Amino acid sequence: MTITTCIFDAYGTLLDVDAAARQVAKEPGQSQLAAVWGTLSADWRAKQLEYSWLRAIGGRHIPFWQVTQDALDWAMENNGLFDNALRAKLLSVYKELPAYEEVPAMLKALKDKGMNVAILSNGSPDMLVAAVRSAGIGEYLDDVLSVEEVGIYKPHTHVYDMVWDRFDVPQTEVLFASSNGWDAAGAAGYGFATVWVNRDGRPQDRLWAAPHRTVKDLTAIPDLV
Repeated sequence: MTITTCIFDAYGTLLDVDAAARQVAKEPGQSQLAAVWGTLSADWRAKQLEYSWLRAIGGRHIPFWQVTQDALDWAMENNGLFDNALRAKLLSVYKELPAYEEVPAMLKALKDKGMNVAILSNGSPDMLVAAVRSAGIGEYLDDVLSVEEVGIYKPHTHVYDMVWDRFDVPQTEVLFASSNGWDAAGAAGYGFATVWVNRDGRPQDRLWAAPHRTVKDLTAIPDLV
């Protein structure tokens, strides 16, 4: 069936989640962060996801912005960073993450083809509003969908239901792209055509479903619809 609707995860897929630590590490007086920023960023992201899954399993949902702060606190302590001003700076920059280089042109190409285009993200609404604005991609999006509408994190099926609720199209008309293998698996199991954006060349997750296609970045997405 023809694809009519393209849905994207936000963090790590459209938005560069490493940019916050990388950018702040380049600022004057940040030699301690500069020495560990890569590890800090990886720890931050890993705990952010881990905490979202655990809260979903435990029925203890809180907004993703609080999850993001809790994850940063763990990551900073794990890397020997105890600096409230640095914490505030990292969080401030995280709210304004840049898009990956290929993203604006890719989204424009999809809109030029008449696609419905939207974000489906764990992010809190205020996080997503700020991120879309700072990345300069709002003009290419028909909607930005946050899990806060259903009160549970991906990969719960209630999250993917939001696409049908918003666009009223069957799963077979939806192309879903995510840099998270587990998210791509969840979407594939739900019935979406899925693309895993494997920017780091990682092994495929061993889960209940598999992405239909794997790409290194988002450049080729318009050619798939």
